[in-house]
Amino acid sequence: MTLKQKQLLLSNKLYKMKEERKKRMTQLAIWTWTWVVTLALATFGPEFIWAADSSLTIASIVLNFLNGVLMIWANRNLYNHYDELERKIHLEAMALTLGVAVIVGLTYSLLDQKNIIQSDAEIGILVGIMGITYGVVMGINTKRYS
Repeated sequence: MTLKQKQLLLSNKLYKMKEERKKRMTQLAIWTWTWVVTLALATFGPEFIWAADSSLTIASIVLNFLNGVLMIWANRNLYNHYDELERKIHLEAMALTLGVAVIVGLTYSLLDQKNIIQSDAEIGILVGIMGITYGVVMGINTKRYS
């Protein structure tokens, strides 16, 4: 096999890998957005679409849960396509995010329980902190390992 043929073979393999990555990212995006839509439906449906019918509310919550499971599956599917370095970068970001979430979440809950903060501890704040933590650590690790 000539050098030109090897380069063409490698180029073709890289193209296929990029196409597969794009397909998996599209699947994750679709499941993420359907999860967001079903979460909005479960949240606002009982107030604005149906008259607090508990069977419809339960069905919308179950639908949201199932969409969440499929979103996790699509995320795992994408991660399984990553190379070792990408997995290391994401694993470190997830580990730090988990640690921050546990420490901040429990501290935040304790502050609420002891009435040290005025408002109730809301899960949305913890989710926001997790998103920020993951994004910052991903940025740092990507720069560090590039």
